[in-house]
Amino acid sequence: MTADAPTENGGPRTEHALPPLALVAAMSLNRVIGRLGELPWHEPEDLRHFRDLTVGHAVIMGRKTFDVLGKPLPRRRNLIITRKPDWTSEGCEVFADLASAIAAARTTDAEPRIIGGGEIYAQALPLATIIHLTVIGIQVEGDAFFPELDDKVWRERERRGSGHLAFRTLERVGTGS
Repeated sequence: MTADAPTENGGPRTEHALPPLALVAAMSLNRVIGRLGELPWHEPEDLRHFRDLTVGHAVIMGRKTFDVLGKPLPRRRNLIITRKPDWTSEGCEVFADLASAIAAARTTDAEPRIIGGGEIYAQALPLATIIHLTVIGIQVEGDAFFPELDDKVWRERERRGSGHLAFRTLERVGTGS
């Protein structure tokens, strides 16, 4: 690990500015983001929020997340990370690792969006500058989780509530976002 590589808890090792990278996620109160390869809820308002945050952007996701979606998201550049070297899907660009996908996304998008799943969020967290996080006010069982956030690294910039949904925008401390 180099001296200026991010730490595992998402904090930068030095004060070097990170290039913009957004995580877009929804989680339950107990951090669940998925169960058996599916979203454990259906929240139309959150789906609209997700669409508004991602249309016109490059979206980076793992192959399992793509499989849940079943097709490329329209009006977005779809970049898929997979360990399966022969995997393809029409309308998608395929990458073996997160760094390659982010580099490709940045050729057309100043602030690409990471949209899941759990492994990809965990890998991307140390590189992220902003998190658009919907917290669904329920506890559910699941097998995929959003990573823990360090309060020393992330501060809430905005919060909007709607029923049992909390739409939060978090920014990395010290990035000037």
